[in-house]
Amino acid sequence: MSDVTAVREEDRFDVAKMHAWLRSYINEDELPEVFQFRSGASNLTYLLRYAGRDLVLRRPPVGTKAVSAHDMKREYLIQSRVQPHYPLVPKMIALCEDQSVMDSDFYVMDRVIGQIFRRDIAQGLTATDISVLADSFINGLVKLHAVDSSILQELNKGPGYVERQVHGWSKRYRSAHTDDVPNGERVMGWLDANKPDDVDSCIIHGDWRIDNIVFNLEEARIVGVLDWELATVGDPLMDLGSALAYWVDRDDEPEFASLRRQPSHLPGMPTREEFVQRYLQLSGRACEDFTFYEIFGLFRLAVIIQQIWARYRAGQTTNPAFAGFGEAVKILINRAEGKIA
Repeated sequence: MSDVTAVREEDRFDVAKMHAWLRSYINEDELPEVFQFRSGASNLTYLLRYAGRDLVLRRPPVGTKAVSAHDMKREYLIQSRVQPHYPLVPKMIALCEDQSVMDSDFYVMDRVIGQIFRRDIAQGLTATDISVLADSFINGLVKLHAVDSSILQELNKGPGYVERQVHGWSKRYRSAHTDDVPNGERVMGWLDANKPDDVDSCIIHGDWRIDNIVFNLEEARIVGVLDWELATVGDPLMDLGSALAYWVDRDDEPEFASLRRQPSHLPGMPTREEFVQRYLQLSGRACEDFTFYEIFGLFRLAVIIQQIWARYRAGQTTNPAFAGFGEAVKILINRAEGKIA
């Protein structure tokens, strides 16, 4: 239960009303205990503890939302479609589009039981454990990118994914910009001038991090992949670049290392370069220069954090976990600028 806490006052909802709706989908009569997961900075995630089972509820945050973000129906449908072909997706229970229940769409899914590794690992991991964690993490992404993307055909906007992403994330950053963070114009200009053609089109996760993966190290495998909010059909190397924005190496400078939220620094973990090379080898794809994708990943992460920081500054959320997000944006933009030739 260390991953959950009491529900924050601003994030409470009518549990009885939610349960009355959910009862037709589950065989549970008594109201659940409700807890809030500590992790997650975008959508709100809750644990519903019933006598006979644990379920997970996902809903948007309260307050102004970024355009196209926090779409519960989209998130639910993606997972429902992908799960039969990629069973690491949690099983969906039901989607609620009745605004009278919770003032927003939300959905409920089964809870995946296993180990989730965050910034610091309390229990010791053996060299074998670390090898399993790293190998299964990279393999899991490769296998997702091999799933037939036609099951999400309506999300496939055709060639030009890289160009759309550069323009779209640049627009989001400008819209969410606050006067206490860099304007990012140098990075956005460089990305626009150096964008490559798409290398492929496949299902991408959009937020591939160790702390979004549920592991079973005893069985040497992944048992679940969480947080499909940003999943779509797009370029796999853009997905890889986004994943590596979170990957802090053991010898990274302290400022960037302060952003680490997963145990990528442990001895035995691959470096960013090793991660890229393993992915390319396993996927059969080629990339002579990964610089564009690395800079895009850093910038995209800065945008995601800035959107939350703008909400925090406006008082639309009081989650203390967001208090340092403005500084994180500065670090990411500065790092991206430092890699521009």
